[in-house]
Amino acid sequence: MTPIVLIPARLAATRLPGKPLADIHGQPMIVHVMRRAQAAGIGPVACACAEPAIAEAVRAAGGIAVPTDPALPSGSDRVHAALASLDPDGMHDVIVNLQGDFPTIAPEHLRAVLRPLADPTIDIATLVAPIHDAAEAAAPSVVKAACGFAEGAEWAPALYFSRAAIPSGEGPLWHHIGVYAYRRAALARFVALPESVLERREKLEQLRALEAGMRIGCARIAHGPFGVDTPADLAEARRVLAP
Repeated sequence: MTPIVLIPARLAATRLPGKPLADIHGQPMIVHVMRRAQAAGIGPVACACAEPAIAEAVRAAGGIAVPTDPALPSGSDRVHAALASLDPDGMHDVIVNLQGDFPTIAPEHLRAVLRPLADPTIDIATLVAPIHDAAEAAAPSVVKAACGFAEGAEWAPALYFSRAAIPSGEGPLWHHIGVYAYRRAALARFVALPESVLERREKLEQLRALEAGMRIGCARIAHGPFGVDTPADLAEARRVLAP
């Protein structure tokens, strides 16, 4: 595998306007995410930027910024567009899509997301972490993955994703962490697909891939990063990343 990490970012967040440029101990949040990705050492890192201000911040920190159309509907579309600009000759066969609001992600988690792609039948890989309490299981904001890990297995195929607590019965529940590793052909196919029925119902774009017959593998990690979506999340990120 020859991975590349692409970080989509735009300023149009409603709950935390200007989120990628939010200051965390003297650096914009997008730069913290970029540094974590670079520390993973799995391949080159670039930011797919919807606005010039984000690109300027990335370049000021010595990073690679690729301007993308602000009208693109999703981070996956933004990553696909940036890939075409950065790597038109197809040197990179795996694309890691890392959200720009994960400033606390551990570099080893980016290495972990590649594990399911060791199986040639897996099109897309992602991360899951165990759910530990009933409140987390019940929260619609916590996306759950229906996957069953054999004893000692580091990854398992995803059968479904939902905002509901699935599967039923005794056993662990898994919180889906929105970091993806796509085979190059899978990314191209995914962004060309129309919105699917279950994707629209659950408001989860990964269901588009499952409904199209694509296979998603889930690598398990002990605990996931938290996404920064609100001022309270930003305060927590500043606490966690305090020097």
